[in-house]
Amino acid sequence: MLSLTIMAITFGVVFLAELPDKTALAGLMLGTRYRASYVFAGVAAAFAVHVALAVAAGSVLTLLPQRLVQALVGVLFLAGAAVLLLKKADEDEENIKAPADQSFWKVSGAGFMLILVAEFGDLTQIMTANLAARYDDPLSVGLGAVLALWAVAGIGILGGRTLMKYVPLRLITRVAACLMLALAGFSLYEALAA
Repeated sequence: MLSLTIMAITFGVVFLAELPDKTALAGLMLGTRYRASYVFAGVAAAFAVHVALAVAAGSVLTLLPQRLVQALVGVLFLAGAAVLLLKKADEDEENIKAPADQSFWKVSGAGFMLILVAEFGDLTQIMTANLAARYDDPLSVGLGAVLALWAVAGIGILGGRTLMKYVPLRLITRVAACLMLALAGFSLYEALAA
C-alpha cells in the first residue's frame, strides 16, 4: 500500500540533498545546449534506474566504506571540472547554434549516460537505499525519491534555458567547473578526514 507520508519524507530528504548536487549542474549544462524535453527524458530514465537499484539494494549500499564512496565522488567531480575547463569554447557555441540538429536518441542517450555514471553511488542513492530499508515500503520510497530527482533535474534543465538568455555559456561553464572543483575538494577532504 502506498504511504503518502513516507513519499513526502523521502521526497523532502532527497530533493534537499540533490538540489546543490552535480545533477542540477549537469541538467543546467545540458539544458543550455539541447532541447529540454530530450534532455529530461534521458535524465529521468537514468534516475528511474538509479532509484530502482537503490530500493532493490536496500541497506546493502550502506555497507560500502564511506571513505571509498567519498574518494570516488571527489575524483568524479575533478574529472567533470577538467572536462568543462578543457573543452573548447568554439565547440560549445557551435552546439548551441544548432540544438535542433540533435536527434532525440542522441540527446536523451547523452543525458541518460551522464546521470547514470555521475550519480552511481551518490549520496541520494545511498539515502534512498537507507530509507527503503528503514521504512520497508519500496514503492513509497521509490516514488518519493524519483519524483524528487525529476524535480531537481527539471529545475536545472529549465534554469539552464532561462539563464542562457542572460549569461554567456562560457561563464556558466567556468562557474560550473569551479563548483565541481569545490565539491571535489570537499568530497576528498571528507574521504581523508573520515
